Amino acid sequence: MPLKIFTSLTDMAPHEPDLTRLRYQLHCNPELAFCENETSDLVADRLKEYGFQVHRNIAKTGLVGTLTVGDGTRTIGIRADLDALPISEANTFAHASRNPGKMHACGHDGHTAMLLGAAKHLAQTRRFNGTVNLIFQPAEERGFDSGAKQMVAEGLFERFPCDAVFALHNHPGKPAGTFMFRSGAFMAAGDRVNIHIVGQGGHAARPHLAHDPIVAASSIVMGLQTIISRNVEPTKAAVITVGKFAGGDAPNVIPGQVELRLSVRSFDPEVRALLKNRIIELVHAQAKSFEVEANIDYIEGYPVVSNTDVETRFAIEVARELVGTDAVNDNMEMLMGSEDFAYMLQAVPGCFLRLGNGPADQGRGLHSPNYDFNDQNLAVGAAFWSRLVERYLDSDRVTT
Repeated sequence: MPLKIFTSLTDMAPHEPDLTRLRYQLHCNPELAFCENETSDLVADRLKEYGFQVHRNIAKTGLVGTLTVGDGTRTIGIRADLDALPISEANTFAHASRNPGKMHACGHDGHTAMLLGAAKHLAQTRRFNGTVNLIFQPAEERGFDSGAKQMVAEGLFERFPCDAVFALHNHPGKPAGTFMFRSGAFMAAGDRVNIHIVGQGGHAARPHLAHDPIVAASSIVMGLQTIISRNVEPTKAAVITVGKFAGGDAPNVIPGQVELRLSVRSFDPEVRALLKNRIIELVHAQAKSFEVEANIDYIEGYPVVSNTDVETRFAIEVARELVGTDAVNDNMEMLMGSEDFAYMLQAVPGCFLRLGNGPADQGRGLHSPNYDFNDQNLAVGAAFWSRLVERYLDSDRVTT
């Protein structure tokens, strides 16, 4: 019986120049959530050129490319995200954003390029037996009612059944080309809270005639800091961050209202519910004590990213084959960031993993105006996705 051949890093070397050009093209033309029209067109054209069946207009700008080889009944899904962020790019290199106020500051340009690289290679080599569904998803960055949620709600996995689904995200601060995995809970649930404190404005010299929302909001901010330390069990992780505090325009005027915006992160469903209840109770109680009114819009965002054990072990095995054991961390720490791939993992078994993006110094971390995807990863990611598909849809693979 001949030895089976699966994709190696050297197999992707000839594709690197094209992948880099493609990534630069995507980076130059960033588009925001549910507006990724040119990006979606580019992806669809590439997939059609490679021989995939392309299905569009899923969650507005999302699409799926399918390719079946042989008579195998197994199916696999791989997701890449398409959208950029509302950030003005500070980089001055030639492939910097041409769309003012928009930037690929999270590496979705790289994620898309890697998956298209795998698509081309898989279509050329056709060394698998079954069906691969390549899912190009809009609006990952939205934070709520996101692309993954809408694709699943629109029947993604009923239309394109997947026995397992996989996705990755680059990870600044870890060496490029290294893989990080964790079975079970990996990334936190993320909620948003918008709070409007409505008081009674007045002259700064006569505060007794006003109901000062600045003072009330300041007390609320300090009170919120006690929820984690005094209500959440110390062994359970949670975060409440006040990311916006806005009110007032002049030093001699007490404003009539203040806006607070919060980010709330957790892993445990009971902790998540506790945080919501305590935040609402505390804000209303503090507001009442200052004779102001609090209006709260509590937006439940992405669920916990929870990887299934079998699929995670399989992905770890493929990564070790590709880059060696020393370049694979099979038990990464839990991350407080959130990711809407969680919705897909609620519907289908699978694994979300991280791929090192190199140093994150000089403010080049995710969501930074100086960020850029590490092009060393393009061939690595494309090779990983190709090998994962080949191994998962290997006709001789024994499943348990």
